[in-house]
Amino acid sequence: MRLAAVMAVAALWGSAADLEQARKFYDHTEYQKSIDLLKPIPQKDAAAYALLGQAYFMSGDYKQAAGALERAVAAEPRNADYVLWLARTYGRRAEMANPLSALGQASKARQYFENAVELNPRHIDALNDLLDFYLQAPGIAGGGMEKAERVVGMIGRVDAAEGQWAQAKLDEKRKEWNSAEQHLRRSVELGPQPGRFVALARLLAKRGRYEESDRELARAQQMAPSSPRLLYDRAEVYIDSNRNLGEAKSLLERYLACDITPDDPPKADARKLLRKIEAS
Repeated sequence: MRLAAVMAVAALWGSAADLEQARKFYDHTEYQKSIDLLKPIPQKDAAAYALLGQAYFMSGDYKQAAGALERAVAAEPRNADYVLWLARTYGRRAEMANPLSALGQASKARQYFENAVELNPRHIDALNDLLDFYLQAPGIAGGGMEKAERVVGMIGRVDAAEGQWAQAKLDEKRKEWNSAEQHLRRSVELGPQPGRFVALARLLAKRGRYEESDRELARAQQMAPSSPRLLYDRAEVYIDSNRNLGEAKSLLERYLACDITPDDPPKADARKLLRKIEAS
């Protein structure tokens, strides 16, 4: 019994060490290394399954991601983070599915997004993802403007600046450009963040107001001069408006040379943008 207890403690310690190392790999976007460490763990807890699912998700294997995240949610059904990642996974599967199965996948995504918000009504990421779903999904899949309006109100009650940004998304969907701009400017005033400056720059560029757009990008750069994300965002704004393509190419090449985190766009997306420049 004593030997068995020692072996059990050693196994638990080894699993914990593997989980910690796998999380470090994940944080450095080395997703396959994270997967390779997590898969052999004999008795995975909810945290291990969740991390495994996230690593599969970030590597683009959404079927395996769903399986791992379903196990995490089964182990801890009231963990809003786990439920949110499962919702994102079904959302991606819906985007990639054939028309016959896409509706079912989208329905699951909606249910899990709504569940994540029910579990934690102040979870900004869950609220924003649910808003995006309602704005983008067709009514048959559970999308809709009235539902989106309710979520915008919920976001505003949690964070005023985020609520203004959310309202701008709703206005853009309705093509109410002046109102969207006003709400984005208010969002920047209430809570200046690089991402909010970039959102305003995107809208201004869409309206052909390129000098103003560039000023907002410059403000974002001034706030976070070493941010890899801004290299990508600036390039994307230029490409979407079909201008400054030489500079966009340079920005993307610099981005590909950076160390990034899971919160940054995947480098595969940067390579797609480079190919788009080359094809133009």
